[in-house]
Amino acid sequence: MYIRNEDTICAPATIPGTGAISVIRLSGPDAHAIADKVVRCSKGSISQAKGYTIKFGTVVSGDDTVVDEVIASVFRAPHSYTGEDSVELSCHASSYIVSTVMGLLIAAGARAAEPGEFTQRAFLNGKMDLAQAEAVADVISSQSAAAHRIAFSQMKGGFSAELRDMRSELLELVSLMELELDFSEEEVEFADRSRLDSLLAGITAHASRLIDSFRLGNAIKNGVPVAIAGATNTGKSTLLNALLGEDRAIVSDVHGTTRDTIEETLNIDGILFRFIDTAGLRETSETVEKIGIERTFKKISEASIVLGMIDLTRDFDSTCETIRKIVDKVDLSSQKLVFLLNKIDIADINKNVNIYNYIVSCINNKEFKNIAEPIDVNDIKIIEISAKLGTGIDELRNILAETQKNVLADSDTTLVTNQRHVQALTDARTSLLRVREGLADGLPTDLAADDLRLAIYSLSSIIGEISSQDVLINIFSSFCIGK
Repeated sequence: MYIRNEDTICAPATIPGTGAISVIRLSGPDAHAIADKVVRCSKGSISQAKGYTIKFGTVVSGDDTVVDEVIASVFRAPHSYTGEDSVELSCHASSYIVSTVMGLLIAAGARAAEPGEFTQRAFLNGKMDLAQAEAVADVISSQSAAAHRIAFSQMKGGFSAELRDMRSELLELVSLMELELDFSEEEVEFADRSRLDSLLAGITAHASRLIDSFRLGNAIKNGVPVAIAGATNTGKSTLLNALLGEDRAIVSDVHGTTRDTIEETLNIDGILFRFIDTAGLRETSETVEKIGIERTFKKISEASIVLGMIDLTRDFDSTCETIRKIVDKVDLSSQKLVFLLNKIDIADINKNVNIYNYIVSCINNKEFKNIAEPIDVNDIKIIEISAKLGTGIDELRNILAETQKNVLADSDTTLVTNQRHVQALTDARTSLLRVREGLADGLPTDLAADDLRLAIYSLSSIIGEISSQDVLINIFSSFCIGK
């Protein structure tokens, strides 16, 4: 993929065959003239039309065969998605019609767009910055209200505005340092060191907050990871099937049936959750099952929410051991833990009370390994369910949705969802920390200024103020055609 803006490009902006209408986008210096060669308008021509107007016309092949009737939406530079002259042809969604119209446009002088080329041109023509361009793909692929809200905010420039503010403050600081270098012989200090450190501390803290938001932002974008953990045959796979409303996981009376993780996503109240059915926890000498159990512990540590499945028909001691194994693998400061007391339809009610009391007692007495500080009992949810009959499943869904709604209550908080952005922010923070440490130790002004420039470069690379052609190509080539 090469960056070239002199051509007029075309591509389907919708997937053919999935609806009644398909849209074919045409953009470039000859967009209107090429469209006129393919579309015969009932009145006037596309080239003569004003921007933001539509024309009705007929697409006719070389032998005067009518291909389809279309609506042509006309845009004139710079008032279009790409900032160029553009036309969007709305035709019927037949794959034959779409491919035929594409063929006629190419024969008339256009070329097929490469993946992401429309958005690439929008970026290069100043219609959006690089972070906004990347957010376009996230908006299109968003599968929940929360993911859409984050992506749309980034596409509208909320994240970029924060980065520009940080960058602007750093530019002011580095300019003062460079001014000091110009007057080094006079030993003049233009940048007050205490104020400088205070500003650097604020910007560093801001970068850290954005970096820390990635875990939540990535979870919302790809689905909040929810690990279903417990001993073998406690109903984990049955629970997954009950949540999904389909037989996704194999359910069997044989212990150790699930030996690897099974993942499925589910949208609950506008929030996408990624449920992970894990291998059952037990002592085993079977090699494959042991690997599955190791993966279970890994998934527990990576999950935002852990559902601990407890079989109320098991003996008390083994149940308590399972509870301890689960809690000791969960970081209660950053993860949510919900215990599901399963099989209430056949269990002894006294057993239920005993298990509940055991969990509460261990929390209050800080007997679990991961409980070092006082924890409110309400921080660990305990609910009764019957995965087989569906009892308590609605309550579980409500609890899951509520945990994330509380997290997302502050709609003004920016969440980072892109790994490239996290890496650039991390690089910027590293440079800023070096500056603060260096100035405290008497670092020469020129070295501090160099580190500040590195931080500015890292922030600039996110919004595309500084980006190599290779970086741009890699980013836009990951887009779908038509974007």
